[in-house]
Amino acid sequence: MLELEFTTIEEWDEALWARIERIYHEAFQSGAKTKAILHSMLDRKIGYLHAGMHHGEVVAMAVTGLEGKAADRILIIDYLAVEQKLRGLSIGTWMLKQIRAWALREHREAEFGTTVAHQERIQFWQRNGFILTSYVHQYRMVPEPYQAMMLPLDTSTHVPDDGEALFRYINAFHKVAYRKS
Repeated sequence: MLELEFTTIEEWDEALWARIERIYHEAFQSGAKTKAILHSMLDRKIGYLHAGMHHGEVVAMAVTGLEGKAADRILIIDYLAVEQKLRGLSIGTWMLKQIRAWALREHREAEFGTTVAHQERIQFWQRNGFILTSYVHQYRMVPEPYQAMMLPLDTSTHVPDDGEALFRYINAFHKVAYRKS
């Protein structure tokens, strides 16, 4: 595997975004949040931008966000992408491990929603310890349904297995993310 460096930012960094943006738009051609919304998420301290870099070049990115209060706070993996030509080299798995380690230091639990239409994506998340739930959610602004996936970060965390509770967190997060400052 490539030698990679992981970074997380909590405040908007235009120079880093310029290096991440290509991968973001390559992977999320529809349904992606605008730059203004992502910027606002970081400004309001509800989002984080993560990058995986190889010799200073961004090769993977993720957007995560917090939802909930104090003890019930969860980390939502909103977007995760690896540069297309480098997929299949375990970089996505490496990013998840880095995000997981970061979340364990900073937070208590993470979860993710992914499309049921992309079986390869679901298999990727499952290979990396995520649990597919039975709940399917249809967003108004996104053409495909999403099925909740979750990754409990410690064995003492109880997370409902139907996924509906996860989407309450995800929807609450999106409501705040899309709200104007």
